[in-house]
Amino acid sequence: MELEVRHLRALCAIADAGSLHKAARQLGVSQPSLTTQLRRIERALEGELFLRERTGCRPTPFGRTVLGRARPLLAEMAALVAEARAAAHGPRLRIGSTASRALPGWLRRLHRRAPETETTLVVDVSANALLRMTAAGQLDVAFVHEVEGSPLRVPGGLELRVLMEREPQFVSMSLDHPAASSPVVELQDLAGDRWTVDPSVDGEWDGLRRVFASAGLTPQVLHADYHTASSLIVSGEAVAPCQPTSGPRDDMAIRPLAGDPLAVRLLLATRPGEHPEAYDDLRDAYREAALGTPPYRAWLSRQGSSLLVA
Repeated sequence: MELEVRHLRALCAIADAGSLHKAARQLGVSQPSLTTQLRRIERALEGELFLRERTGCRPTPFGRTVLGRARPLLAEMAALVAEARAAAHGPRLRIGSTASRALPGWLRRLHRRAPETETTLVVDVSANALLRMTAAGQLDVAFVHEVEGSPLRVPGGLELRVLMEREPQFVSMSLDHPAASSPVVELQDLAGDRWTVDPSVDGEWDGLRRVFASAGLTPQVLHADYHTASSLIVSGEAVAPCQPTSGPRDDMAIRPLAGDPLAVRLLLATRPGEHPEAYDDLRDAYREAALGTPPYRAWLSRQGSSLLVA
């Protein structure tokens, strides 16, 4: 078997994800299929690339050597494809983002600034995946969040600009939840609730677990995707952390947490010196979304945030 670009991409995905299961999900293939592919690659290279362990897999010394050669090859290939497509189709801006209510306003401003530019959007729950795509030339800019206490794995060759150093995370609950009657909710008031988190969001579960431990709480945790979590919250089966720009909703209460124990840092990643206008438009779009959400606007007012200044 001859090695192809897709084989190198699979090896890097396994190394970055730390497990075959996560890597298969990112690549859009089944785990058995990826396992079979890895075995074929190892036979072709005549060496073991990963150690399979109960908690996942990690590169062997031989594997690290192969990965060290594979990553720059993938980056060069991605850059070649991107440059060729740009030359063939004219100006293009490829945007990556984790979910945010600022996205529509950001895209609107970018289109207004450069109507001749073709804009594409990739939304992913994994900030680390978006950063890797930007470093590899598959995206031009990436708007991501970094959970406090869980640093992102930032590839070399990226420039990061901070949009918000510390964005508080609010909590969503059913309208008839006892705590919903308060404008600000104490974490202790939610100690008896089930909390739902999406385990595929980088750092979310680790961040929440640290906050619980610091407060001496051990609530039950449910792992669910966004749509399932919304149904659980509305029905009163769970509560969940959420972005402060979320809402308003007529079927759910969204409240700040006292003391803001949960927070993220908002970042825009580009290659050095590229697309400075994207940051300016994103800042304005985020401000629009923030000020359009009364609870968050009140929070920003209490903090004396510069976002309140036009």
